[in-house]
Amino acid sequence: MNRLAHTRAYLCGAMDQDPEGGVLWRQRMRDELFDLKIHWLDPTRKPINIGGESDEARQQRRESKRLGDYDRVAREMRPIRAVDLRMVNFCDFMPTNIDLRVHACGTYHEMALANSEKKPILIHVEQGKCNAPDWLFSYVPHQHIFGTWKDMYAYIRYVAHSPGPIETYRRWFFFDWTGEK
Repeated sequence: MNRLAHTRAYLCGAMDQDPEGGVLWRQRMRDELFDLKIHWLDPTRKPINIGGESDEARQQRRESKRLGDYDRVAREMRPIRAVDLRMVNFCDFMPTNIDLRVHACGTYHEMALANSEKKPILIHVEQGKCNAPDWLFSYVPHQHIFGTWKDMYAYIRYVAHSPGPIETYRRWFFFDWTGEK
């Protein structure tokens, strides 16, 4: 059994202020959990030809802000935001990376949208669960906050493969698409 086969996971986390553009942790997660057959919705590799992002585009936006060309920044960011929020709408669950050293403006917006839709938001805190912002403990079940990637991966594998019923925290819902029920 693989409850997560063919589900869609949006990989949520900072990009704009992240020195790596948020690419590396997303690639590691896709590689680590490849066998689960999850469809990864990755904002660093958008499955659409609009709203793409790159280091060069971020640098150009920084330069536009320096020059006071805020219209250009807003114009470029609107389709990025629209596509990213659409992927949040489309996902079944949302692995999220929080690094307290990196400002994550869009991440919190995406988390709010997913939370309003009662989707499982799995949060990895780079500095450890014990350093997670207090607000998060009111926001998601604390069992969905992880201090290590290893713990998050193990939890995702547990959800996928546990033979018995799992604690859903009123977040996990698994549909039977066979039509046999």
